[in-house]
Amino acid sequence: MSEINSKTLESQTKSSVFRRRVFGHQGVMIGAAIVLAAVLIALSAPLIAPHDPYYQDLLNRLVPPVWDSRGSWEHILGTDHLGRDYLSRLIYGARISLLIGVGAALISGLIGTVLGVAAGYFGGRVDMIVTFMITVRLSMPVVLVALAVVAIVGGSLQVVIMVLGFLLWDRFAVVMRSSTLQIRSMDYVAAAQAVGCSTTRILTTEIMPNVVNNLIVIATLEIAHAIILEAALSFLGLGVQPPLPSWGLMVSEGKDMMLFEPWLITIPGVALFLLVLAINLLGDGARDITAPENRN
Repeated sequence: MSEINSKTLESQTKSSVFRRRVFGHQGVMIGAAIVLAAVLIALSAPLIAPHDPYYQDLLNRLVPPVWDSRGSWEHILGTDHLGRDYLSRLIYGARISLLIGVGAALISGLIGTVLGVAAGYFGGRVDMIVTFMITVRLSMPVVLVALAVVAIVGGSLQVVIMVLGFLLWDRFAVVMRSSTLQIRSMDYVAAAQAVGCSTTRILTTEIMPNVVNNLIVIATLEIAHAIILEAALSFLGLGVQPPLPSWGLMVSEGKDMMLFEPWLITIPGVALFLLVLAINLLGDGARDITAPENRN
């Protein structure tokens, strides 16, 4: 009974220390707050958007935000060149950015993790093949390849997610390979092999739990990277196509008026900056919290 109580007390102590570490990390709290707000806004967009983001009112074109003397509370952030409510398009744009970021990170993470773990664990020819694939991928400029593919296939939400997903796996592969190489030489992996555990069991119970912190960090970086790349593609007219309310597309549509109506690019630009900053803060904090030396 005393042994059970001591284990329970130890578990509660570790849980308490972990909570203090999480809530005491300013980067995690700031990043989590902004990301959570963006997710809630994206999920509840039909409920909180004051107008239809696709509705055009040419009689109310380029209405400035409410803080301008010409602004109106009917359109708090003004309207664009087609008279569409800017706040509503910004709210729905959060859906596009998060969907592309998470979707691309899931695809690239799956590809890169499988290749990296396989290369690190099996070594030999598998490692040589994966290393060659990583080298080939690193020799290909992401933006140029994405521009070429999207220009040939055509820009759409699904195409952008697939293209970015198949172009951003290299960082996952490099980090997972390096981490797996280190863990493969550990005593507990050798012990699992000695008692006859299958390769699948070793990979799922011994390798993956010890590389998950690195996976979290890389995933957050790639989500932010994918969001920025989508904004760049949309800005160049080869990403998400109108009338979808992409933040990058909003910046692109407002660039011709930037000297006269700077808020057209400032508002979506600030939204992109805050979202990417929050994701990076969250990933950096997750790395600190989940690092092996901080688990005890």
